Amino acid sequence: MNHPHGVSPRLQASIHRSRRWFFRDCGVGVGRIALASLIANELKSNASAAESGNPTAPREPHFPAKVKRVIYLFMAGAPSQLELFDHKPKLAELEGKPIPPSVVKGQRYAFIQPNANVLGPRFKFAKHGESGAEISEVMPHLAKVVDDLAIVKSLHTDKFNHSPAQLFFNTGDGVPGRPSMGSWLSYGLGSEADDLPSFVVLKSGGSLSGGASMWSSGFLPSSHQGVPFRSQGDPILNVSNPAGFDRQAQRESLDLIRSLNEKQLEKVGDPEIATRINAYEMAFRMQAAAPDLMDFSKETKETLDLYGANAGESSFANNCLLARRMAERGVRFIQVYHSGWDHHSNVEGGIRGQAKQTDQASAALIQDLKQRGLLKDTLVVWGGEFGRTPMVEASAALGRSNGRDHHPQAFSMWFAGGGIKSGTTLGATDELGFHVVERPVDVQDVQATILHLLGIDHTRLSFRFRGLDFRLTGVEEHHPVKEILA
Repeated sequence: MNHPHGVSPRLQASIHRSRRWFFRDCGVGVGRIALASLIANELKSNASAAESGNPTAPREPHFPAKVKRVIYLFMAGAPSQLELFDHKPKLAELEGKPIPPSVVKGQRYAFIQPNANVLGPRFKFAKHGESGAEISEVMPHLAKVVDDLAIVKSLHTDKFNHSPAQLFFNTGDGVPGRPSMGSWLSYGLGSEADDLPSFVVLKSGGSLSGGASMWSSGFLPSSHQGVPFRSQGDPILNVSNPAGFDRQAQRESLDLIRSLNEKQLEKVGDPEIATRINAYEMAFRMQAAAPDLMDFSKETKETLDLYGANAGESSFANNCLLARRMAERGVRFIQVYHSGWDHHSNVEGGIRGQAKQTDQASAALIQDLKQRGLLKDTLVVWGGEFGRTPMVEASAALGRSNGRDHHPQAFSMWFAGGGIKSGTTLGATDELGFHVVERPVDVQDVQATILHLLGIDHTRLSFRFRGLDFRLTGVEEHHPVKEILA
């Protein structure tokens, strides 16, 4: 799988017709020949999708994959690693004292001064499992599956505000407009699901700073866009037919629209028309598949209790159970967003509340996938966009106390599933949890790791747009995190 894909003689003819149409009907003069050439090149990069008639048809990876799908539990707002995974007793000793100037030299923060006082960890930590990994007391359920995890404590990023940092993790760039990771995977590998999208988005906990750009297809064909599902009511807005609308009549209408679109595709060769045809057909199939997906009545009481899920609710627990059900049905990339981790004040109460909403379901997802034989070919990722400061955030003017500011220099994530070396803890920060001192891992190393586990060489998955070859991991050198790979 090299991208852009090769172009068949039939598609060459279609692209030629597209160029002829562009000159004839759009009034292109000699001064716009360069623009016409550029558009033709971009059509070539989409060629294989249009060629098959199904832009999300399955494609072979670069090398044998360890996993078939990804469930990414994105904790939006940036969880405090110092209250969850990165135990720093030294902070308790220094609480209330200014952080040493040598530590914070040259740093800047969103809301506090770099020389703010130290805030000690708000919870106790203990070692768990055969691996002896340290986990906070507020995550007792995760502690039970700690030997299935690879915990990385040495993440860092150069983005220190929420929107650009969330976009960077999801799209490889801090500004809107780039394709999201799920879109890249849909483009590179296609879909194994016949009646569900290859890339699905589930949300709980509130709004997202990065917005819908985090599951956008960007400049990739729109067939690779993430599709938001709701965990109550119609899973997709307007997926149900109005009362009295006959499904057979709908099928006949779609057949007519398809024939018209196919004639237009033959005439102009625009791959977006193939995308439109596929979208109509997928929507028709989803009308039957999506309600069944959302029907928890087929789940046992034991499974519902394992997750803490309740039918008809909109919750992280329900979304984790939905993620497992989607994994069973062949969805390639399941993005589960949970907001509410931005604790500029009362970090203790905030973390306790968020852990109560997410700890049980996160651990249940691993247990459930494992007992069903799905964990071996599913990658589960948990983490936010950056970490939190060792220093306290307190502002009478803003009504804040005992909080933590944004901290891009060091934070933690965990991984579980196929291809992951379970029971591993990688990387370390200094005694204050401020700087990474052992095995730094950046955001695009994480992206390269996810692609690697799916059988993709991140340097070869590219798309030509406006004369440049773009890829998720950018042009700088990045590598999969080999130490956490089995």
